Amino acid sequence: MKIVWSTILAASLMVSMVGFARADSAEMFGRKCAGCHGKDGKAATSMGKKLNMKDLTDPKTQAASTDAQWEKLILEGVKGAEGKSVMPATKISADEAKGLVKYVRSLKK
Repeated sequence: MKIVWSTILAASLMVSMVGFARADSAEMFGRKCAGCHGKDGKAATSMGKKLNMKDLTDPKTQAASTDAQWEKLILEGVKGAEGKSVMPATKISADEAKGLVKYVRSLKK
């Protein structure tokens, strides 16, 4: 009986941790990304329009890059055609970048 309860408790903890990770990623997106990409990921902000950013909720945009490519962009930043930084590197861990990518994937229309 102890093993059954231990298994149930462990499974419950893992499920709740996934929920916390998603909430943390959503909060991080709000703090670090939404200023340009918009809270909804559609890039309908003044900076998003100025830089002609892609709508992160668009299935075509989502399909155009792998998770690994997005993680790299988040961690290393993006340079424009003239070599100027268009998006600064985000100072977070690789696991946090993975969480951000999962969150953005969840915004898909």
